[in-house]
Amino acid sequence: MSLENKEIHTIDPVIIRNTVIGTGKPKICVPIVQRTEEEILAAAKSFLSLPIDVVEWRVDWFDEVSDCKQVVKTAGKLRLILGDIPLLFTFRTKEEGGNKSISDDSYLELNKTICESGFIDLVDVELFKGDALVTSLIETAHQFHVKVIASNHDFSKTPPEEELVKRLCHMQQLDADLPKIAVMPQSRKDVLTLLSATLTMRERYADRPIITMSMAGDGVISRLAGEVFGSALTFGSVGQASAPGQIPVEKLTQVLDIVHESYLPPFNE
Repeated sequence: MSLENKEIHTIDPVIIRNTVIGTGKPKICVPIVQRTEEEILAAAKSFLSLPIDVVEWRVDWFDEVSDCKQVVKTAGKLRLILGDIPLLFTFRTKEEGGNKSISDDSYLELNKTICESGFIDLVDVELFKGDALVTSLIETAHQFHVKVIASNHDFSKTPPEEELVKRLCHMQQLDADLPKIAVMPQSRKDVLTLLSATLTMRERYADRPIITMSMAGDGVISRLAGEVFGSALTFGSVGQASAPGQIPVEKLTQVLDIVHESYLPPFNE
């Protein structure tokens, strides 16, 4: 696929409840990775006093994830606790660094059921599930006013810059609201590749916010510098992290504030 240079310098932010993704500081998302409903709800309550913008329920960690009715029930309780904090629903598959494997049919049923429930604000859909499945899920999500993060995670390497941009563009073409790429660096140059791809996408091709990160220790800078290079959301941790390199949310907030106060953004907002 050739990449058409649109020379787009403005984007339409994604507004979810009272959270605006795509302007100003990158928004902070914190994952819930507990296994039982009791632990999940307790984690959500512990977030309420913290400076976070989005909560991600990593449902692949949930012991009862195979029971759609129980998943919906727990999501409803999460919704009541979180109030106006947006809730992102994610089943991260084993193939992309998650806790469990799942068939395509079950993945589709689970995600469509939760979109129809009215309890979530965003849903994560993995790009490599294939265009037909991804398109079907995006259509269902949008029908029920749920925003979509199309995602791709590579826990072994960092593809070349052109390939990263190509994947982000493809997510955008499939009408995902927030294209997301997370990659593993094998060297510090790989981190530069991810940052360069982010900037290229943001300056030349993006018409919506994007999310990118380089994982593990070498990639930490990518979680902090989103406002400079064009990534609109970053993931922090409270207790257990869901991916290598996540920073405790209190420290993350401090650094994002420092960057924001010192930085004159080149992007029109």
